[in-house]
Amino acid sequence: MSQHVSRTATLMVVCTAHFLMPFMMSAVGVALPAIGRDFNASAMQLGLVETSYVLSASIFLLAMGRMGDIHGRRKVFQYGIVAFTVAGGLLSQAWSIESMIVMRFLQGMGGSMVMATTFAIVVSVFPPEERGKALGIAVASVYAGISCGPFIGGALVTAFGWRSIFYLAVPLGAITFATSCAKLRGEWAESRGEPFDWRGSLVYAAAILMLITGASNLDQGWWAWALTAGGAAGLVHFLILEARTEYPVLNVNLLRNNRVFAFSNLAALLNYAATFGVTFFLSLYLQYVKGLNPREAGTILILQPIIQAIFSPLCGRLADRFSAPAVATIGMGLCATGLGIAATITAASPMTLVLGTLVTLGLGFALFSSPNISVIMGSIPTRYLGVASGLNSTMRTLGMMASMTVITIIFSIFMGGQAVTLQTQGLFLDSMRTALLTFSALCCIGIFFSFGRILK
Repeated sequence: MSQHVSRTATLMVVCTAHFLMPFMMSAVGVALPAIGRDFNASAMQLGLVETSYVLSASIFLLAMGRMGDIHGRRKVFQYGIVAFTVAGGLLSQAWSIESMIVMRFLQGMGGSMVMATTFAIVVSVFPPEERGKALGIAVASVYAGISCGPFIGGALVTAFGWRSIFYLAVPLGAITFATSCAKLRGEWAESRGEPFDWRGSLVYAAAILMLITGASNLDQGWWAWALTAGGAAGLVHFLILEARTEYPVLNVNLLRNNRVFAFSNLAALLNYAATFGVTFFLSLYLQYVKGLNPREAGTILILQPIIQAIFSPLCGRLADRFSAPAVATIGMGLCATGLGIAATITAASPMTLVLGTLVTLGLGFALFSSPNISVIMGSIPTRYLGVASGLNSTMRTLGMMASMTVITIIFSIFMGGQAVTLQTQGLFLDSMRTALLTFSALCCIGIFFSFGRILK
């Protein structure tokens, strides 16, 4: 059906959705202090406003990808936009911090329906020789949303209060939905008629819930470590269960018998795990060590997503012209180099070193991301595109959680629960150096998997 569908219109719809989701995520981050003051919320509750969204997306991404394969990716995408938009409208009327946490979870579910289907829709519409360029543009719109969120969100919160961010979600979501109804004419459901694996989905959801809850609280004691271990064991049980299921939510044979698909997803997991924590450390470094205010620090840190947004379409075109696995491997190498440079940063380091790190990481991630997605989506039969799209997005969220878990463990070893102050600055810098060297090592392992796809 893809030959009857306007490729330009499809890409426009996908890019609008891709801009909206991360824009809302990064804009809400800026609004958290104002939300905390209004509801007299604790730091933990404010953290849950963010974590509940990521948790929800992680739980539902795989299932929604499979739902798209069975019931139609366009349909699941549109329902997701509606759920995301309605949740945004309800959040603008939130009456307590608890209600916000619940509605952010529902919004994450809507977000998972969108993110699990968008790349699959692009691949369904674009031929292989144009796929990298289209995916590069789609990825660039994600970084554009991340980049604009803090600036626009900060201006809205300052002028009209934090509720204005969620008011904005309603017209943006409505425009995206209306555009998809008008322009997204095709439907793709190569697995139509197959049953949905509810048992596997529930086991997976429980495992992810335990894993993320535990990993987010490792500094809270033994119960968090037990939850994390239980979640990891649950994921192993899920894979064993899926291998024995006729119509699984995740076809394990795709990982077991398809080296390119398996290695590409492992490379994505390692890349996200290695790069996600950098912004966290550099934000603290710029404010606590260099003495910048949050706005100045944010202006510097936004350089990385801007570089990614500018170069992702170009890197997508490179993946169409040359070997996409080779382009992605070069990107992973640049990320490892950028992390190695970041590990040399000290209190006396010039700001040019920080800027150089951000530019290197931005280029590296642009070279890795869209070519790697192109490899993943091009390595499997079309009936599994939704599952592949959902799994790739799951690798992103699990990688982010892995990154924060590494940071939590290293902080507990070096700083033992102390705050970052002038007195503990040395311990903080030791923590940062150790974490960034660990992340660089993860990237080097990722290079091995990325390069393994090129070998016959």
